[in-house]
Amino acid sequence: MPSKGSHRARALLTTVLAAVLLACPLLGHDLITTKLTYARDISRIFAQHCVSCHAEGTAIPLTTYAQVRPWAVAIKEKVLSRAMPPWGAVPGFGNLAPDRALAEQDLLIISAWVVGGAPQGDAALAPQTAPAPQPPLPESPLTALVVVNTQLRLTRSITIQGLRPLPETRVASAKVVAALPGGRVEALIWLYGYEPGWKTLFRFAKPITLPEGTEVSSSAPLVFELCGNH
Repeated sequence: MPSKGSHRARALLTTVLAAVLLACPLLGHDLITTKLTYARDISRIFAQHCVSCHAEGTAIPLTTYAQVRPWAVAIKEKVLSRAMPPWGAVPGFGNLAPDRALAEQDLLIISAWVVGGAPQGDAALAPQTAPAPQPPLPESPLTALVVVNTQLRLTRSITIQGLRPLPETRVASAKVVAALPGGRVEALIWLYGYEPGWKTLFRFAKPITLPEGTEVSSSAPLVFELCGNH
């Protein structure tokens, strides 16, 4: 005759098996809590900012949902830290052209999509044509350099058309601003998560003239590219 202990053991085993069986249909399926989808929303952002480096045949291609989905959480972490796409400047701080950082709205869309279960959506809503490729960044050498370490008071007027961090300089975060003699403050750039291997030359949409007496401040060393013979 079975003991009370064996009855308890069988009852416990039955309970555990029932829980496992109930959970099985849920395994491998994410809980979808967002209306954002890869096809309609994410694929457009990736086509504009990611596939130039993550095309078919690269180490980590990101051109289809099947390729993107396994990396979804890692992608969210990389874009929120602004480690990807590799640009090194915060958008909207200063007037750069081009400005290739992800906009705040794009960061929020990617993050919400991943947190919401990263659904694929209707493939018919995906863009039918690829966006025009972004032009290559200018690689012309810097001329008539002016070096800024942390503080620099200009002893003459200069007109700058771009800047870049010094070679081999990694920048976690550095705002570069120019305080003009009249009291106006010109936001030049906010370097963020910049890696020296990118060797990016940041150009302004139009040249900026800084008069004599301007105080330039930056927590990271950099050099200005000047216009003409300034």
